[in-house]
Order: sequence, then C-alpha cells, then structure tokens
Amino acid sequence: MFEMIKRVRERNPLVHNITNVVVTNFTANGLLAIGASPVMAYAKEEVADMARIADALVLNIGTLTTEEIESMIIAGKAANEKAIPVILDPVGAGATKFRTKMVKKIIAEVSIAILRGNAAEIANIADENWAIKGVDATSDGGDAKQLAQKAATLFDCTVVITGAVDVISNKKGTNLVSNGDPLLKKVTGAGCLLSSVIGAFAAVESDSLKAATTAVAIYGVAAEKAAELTSDKGPGSFQIEFLNQLSKVGVVDQVLAKTEQVIIE
Repeated sequence: MFEMIKRVRERNPLVHNITNVVVTNFTANGLLAIGASPVMAYAKEEVADMARIADALVLNIGTLTTEEIESMIIAGKAANEKAIPVILDPVGAGATKFRTKMVKKIIAEVSIAILRGNAAEIANIADENWAIKGVDATSDGGDAKQLAQKAATLFDCTVVITGAVDVISNKKGTNLVSNGDPLLKKVTGAGCLLSSVIGAFAAVESDSLKAATTAVAIYGVAAEKAAELTSDKGPGSFQIEFLNQLSKVGVVDQVLAKTEQVIIE
C-alpha cells in the first residue's frame, strides 16, 4: 500500500483542481504535503489547456456557479480526450435542485473515473432517498455498501462513500476502510482535500479501485496519527498536524491501514 505513495512522491503528479473557494488553500497545501503538485485554474478560456497537461482533474461543486460548471465540463471533456482521470466531488448534492441538476449534467457530459462524496450526496444523484443537512449527510439513510455498488453500476465508475467506515466500490469489487478520526469532521474541506488526494493516486495508478482505496486508507492513517499527537489541543492544531502527517505517512512508522474486501450480493 505504501508503495503507491512512493510513486506519487517520485512522479509529483500535476492535479488540476476546479474546486470551491472555501477549501482552495487547504487543498493545495494537502496535495503538496502528500507529494503532488496542485494547480487551480477556473477560467473557461484556459481550463481545457490546463486539463490536457495535468495528470488528474478534480471537479468540486462546493461553491458552484453556472460559469464554473461550464468550465468543469470543458475541462472534463479535454481530460477525457487525453485519458486523464476525472474525479468528481458532488458537494451538497441534494441540498438544492440546482446543485443536484448540475452534478447530473457533469456526469452526463463527462466520463468520470471516480465519484467521491458522503452517503447523502451519492444517494441524491442516484435517485435514492437519503437526508442531507447543508453539505453533510444525516444519520438517517440506508446501507452505504449497497448504495456504493448501485451508484458504481449506474455511473460506470468507482464510487467512494466516506463515513465512519469508508466504502469504495466498482464493478470489480468493494472495499471497506476503517481508518480516520472524528476530528476530520471539525476541519472545513477535509472531504474536499480527500477527493484531490484520490486524484493524485489515480494519476499514478490505473486501477481506480486500488488507487481510491489506497488514498482513503493513507489519508485515514495520517488523520489517526495527527489526532494522537494533538489529542489535548483541538481541531486547529489537528489541522496543521494533519498536513505534517500527510507528508510523513509511509516514511516513518505508522499505524496499519485497516481495509477489508467485501462482496455485495
């Protein structure tokens, strides 16, 4: 598992992010910490050129506008032409009709390699009933494993549903990852950064199930170590230490990644 992060650091993949204004700085710093090279380019006049030279494209609708969606589709189509993996983070899908409609528009026009969101976001674009509060999933819902499998088949991609136990699924199989720490919920943009980190791993590994599972596990390992080192300090210190641990994971001794392969009937 840690062999893949060595590839990220050796190749320093360029990850093109069209992401939301709340998380831009944290996303860039997190990608630098893990060993990737971030770029944020939004203007429709340049996104196709940037996407073509990138190693992965991450689309995040957190603070979406009509113009931004247009840029995402232009960039996504350019990435598709070059077989560059596209990762979609449907932030807040289901919270408003416009947001859900725009996610579905992207999926209809761009070939997505990996779809990463919480259970409510994935459920709402898969036309399942799962409550959402703002951009956060509520505890009222169904079976995340079955949802991931359904969405993976429906959208023909690898689906990552993050939660207390993360579920990663595509037509080849389904993995569960139990790493992580509740303090991640206290840091704005933790999920958004994860989507970009998944992009960095997808840039160096063609098996999207393997890339996403490894990224999720390593991300969780770094969070656990950061929480351990800042247990008496709070989320601000955790956020800084988390970036430190992303830069160290796989280099120094770490807790083991907790992954499990499952079969969904």
